[in-house]
This record gives sequence, structure tokens and C-alpha cells, in this order.
Amino acid sequence: MDLKNITVNTQSSIRIEGSKILYFDPFQVEEDSHDADIIFITHEHYDHFDPDSIVKIKKESTVLAAPTSMKTKVLSEADIMMDKCVFYEPDKIYEQGEILIKTVAAYNRLKPFHPKMKKWLGYIVKMDGIIYYVSGDTDVNEDVRKVKCDVAMVPIGGYYTMDRKQAANYIAELKPKAVIPTHYGSIIGKSTDGGEFKKDLEERDGDIQVELRL
Repeated sequence: MDLKNITVNTQSSIRIEGSKILYFDPFQVEEDSHDADIIFITHEHYDHFDPDSIVKIKKESTVLAAPTSMKTKVLSEADIMMDKCVFYEPDKIYEQGEILIKTVAAYNRLKPFHPKMKKWLGYIVKMDGIIYYVSGDTDVNEDVRKVKCDVAMVPIGGYYTMDRKQAANYIAELKPKAVIPTHYGSIIGKSTDGGEFKKDLEERDGDIQVELRL
């Protein structure tokens, strides 16, 4: 599966290029590209909601999508007009033009960092016939186990999220066509975690394509 249209800047800062240009949790973006059609924010932590990066990628028509619980923060800090901001709840289906969006609850089961009551999000997005899943910061839980997708982007760094072994088990269960691990090698997780995740997953399911971006 050709995944050249997907880039990961750092941490969980993802760009997907197709008929639209989608960004997820832009963070530490250096280039002033002003090319974003839709910006998806999974939750409010600084490495996922970075107003300085949003300024560099937004254009006049950019739509910003975020959890409902972030409404006040987004409207006061994101520098995007109110009528271009949309706020989503977990486990719902939305549309932005021809882009179909399904929200997935993203939370920790036993850790305090991402409580379920915050209603923070992962996103399943269908664009150009391909279904992408960007999980946000989450553990493996009953909600993420319901996901169906072609390409999954999940954290592997541990501590705040699932670690590489938990992620490998989850992806082997999920069975997407391809996976790109994220959320390691900078703030949390070692730079070698991506390669170790790939080995772990290949031991469980060698048919799933693993692409490393960090």
C-alpha cells in the first residue's frame, strides 16, 4: 500500500495529502505552508494543541475540528474564525464536504493522563476511498477495539499511552492493511521503539504493512 501521502512531523503531528490536505495535532511545524483544508485536534495537551503550528498551516478556508470539551480553549487560542471551528463528541459520524469522519473515544484505562470523562478523540477519516484512523493519546480499550480501517496511526511510546508491545497486540487484533506508529522518540519513548514495534508486530502478523516515519 502506497503511504507516501502521509508524513509525521514529530510526536503525533500527522499530515495526510489527498483530495484534501488533512492535519492531525500539528506540533512544532517549521514551514509556513498555509495548506490545511481540515485540522483535527485530538485533545488539549501542548504537544497536540499547538496554536503556533496552527497559524503556520491554516488558510482562510481551513476548518478546525476538536473535542467539544476544548471549545473555549480553541476559540480563544487557535486564531481561526468561530464559523470555521467544529466541535465533536465521541462515537459520532460527521461530514466535512466529501470527507466522512467518525469519532472514537481516546482515553486511558488505569492512568490519570487522559480521563474518559474529558471526551477526547481519535478520528476515523475516509478520504479518496481509504479509511485512516488517527487514535490520539489512548490505551487499548473497548472503544478503540471497535475501529475498522485501512491505515492506523497509533502511539507506541508508553507511559501516557499504550506501549509498543500493547500497540503491536492491538494492531494484530485490528488487522488494518498498514500501520504507522507515532508518539515516540521525542517527548516520550525511545527512537528505537519504532523498529522494535515493527519486530513485535511481524511476530504476530506478518501481513500488516509497517511504515516508520520517526
